[in-house]
Amino acid sequence: MNTAGTGTEPLHLRARLDRRPAALLESGGPFLRALVDALGSPLNVVLPDQIAENVERFRAVFRGHRLTGRIFFAHKANRSSALVRHLVTTDAALDAASLGELRHALASGWTGDRIMTTGPKDPEFLWLAARTGAIVNADGPGEVERAARLVRAYGLPRLRVVLRLSEFEATGTTLLSRRSRFGSPAKSLKDLLGMVDRHRDALEPIGVGYHLDTTSPDEKAAALEGCLRAMEELYAHGFTPRAVDVGGGFGVNYLAHAEEWATYTTELTHAVMGRRPPMTWGGHGYGLRMENGTVKGSLGLYPAHRPLAGADYLDDLLSRPAPSLGGRPLGTLLLESLHELYVEPGRALVDQCGLTLGKVLDARPTETGEHLVTLAMNAGDVSLEDHGVLMDPVLLPRDGTPAEGEPAVVYLMGNLCLEADLITRRAVHLPRLPRPGDLLAFPNTAGYVMDFGATHAQRQPLARKVAVFQEEGSQEEGSQEESSRDGSWHWCLDERYWPITRPGGERT
Repeated sequence: MNTAGTGTEPLHLRARLDRRPAALLESGGPFLRALVDALGSPLNVVLPDQIAENVERFRAVFRGHRLTGRIFFAHKANRSSALVRHLVTTDAALDAASLGELRHALASGWTGDRIMTTGPKDPEFLWLAARTGAIVNADGPGEVERAARLVRAYGLPRLRVVLRLSEFEATGTTLLSRRSRFGSPAKSLKDLLGMVDRHRDALEPIGVGYHLDTTSPDEKAAALEGCLRAMEELYAHGFTPRAVDVGGGFGVNYLAHAEEWATYTTELTHAVMGRRPPMTWGGHGYGLRMENGTVKGSLGLYPAHRPLAGADYLDDLLSRPAPSLGGRPLGTLLLESLHELYVEPGRALVDQCGLTLGKVLDARPTETGEHLVTLAMNAGDVSLEDHGVLMDPVLLPRDGTPAEGEPAVVYLMGNLCLEADLITRRAVHLPRLPRPGDLLAFPNTAGYVMDFGATHAQRQPLARKVAVFQEEGSQEEGSQEESSRDGSWHWCLDERYWPITRPGGERT
């Protein structure tokens, strides 16, 4: 066995799998192979029931801190109709970041009172948001002005707006949140409120918020502290705000074992330093490089093992003290001020909600002992590398036999006629060498990885998407779903999924 030229133990990055996706991969091999045979490779699989479970995990944090508020799913994380349609049956809300997402939500059963619009807004997007009564998360003074003009021009009810802020500085500390292209600097809040004050007839400022591109709990705690102070400014101007929006960025823990992540990143540094043979295609350093005998740069990877992620991250944030507000926990201050809490999880709300399947086309050895494995998919179909997420795929043999044999080290290649079409730049350790017709299942791809970067390059087809779920009892005759051979798994095309049409979906 070759292990990337070291003779050491394989450098696995095994995915964390919750009960539902683990059961699908463990018992649903024939089912998944039949789906790929029928619908082609690549194939995206989503698990609608999982997103409802994830909502409940966030809601439990709200209850633990005795807070009221809303959980807005950041739709941009995944294009799935099934996930959005199933989510509407929960108490969650939805964050639409484009006209297309807003139209999709409305067509999936959502009403404007359960939608917040975020991101840059062209006139059509802003008009539909105002027309349907959605909350507008205003990115700056220009949006505030345009929204007010629309309300007056079309005689619409007052529009609810959240004022998005950025560049917070915590009093008495040197911590400053990084510059952002979104939101108004917190120090310019008074000017922004002066503008809102002139549009009282058209706009109702219901709160303030932020959305920071960082994993740092300290930065987010400073921003939340800044928002609590900003709420006082709104009260001082005669407004009656009620909500503080802490955005998203709660993260996902992708890996099952912390020690595998620590070992991999350490060995990657050693490879960049030349202390061991390369572990990546072309010696790629993921942001690290050697200059004059010293490692420079920073590791440009998502922290794939995160012991604090998702709902637990929110719980930690709410438990942190606010130094400039008496040192009391942020959650306690929200509660005592009678503020509602808004959150906008995207990746965290679709954690464990999907996987991507790719069929093996070819496997050939290299001179250094690894193999190049070509899949019937490209890097845009499962954009792990673009998002800096490293985790091992699961091998599903074509013949249904256990994935056992001589362990193999492989590079996973896409099907585009481009040198850069690498599904993994790193050497991946598998239990045996994949064979043509085998499937590789990439777990936990629903959050941005599955379809965010998919394109029609070289006229390759986009991945089809199916919704998969388990139900007790028999399949209803004439329903859209097809059952698996053992009767435990059901599926339908993503766009044909409606909660009421699945077995047991109709409530009486």
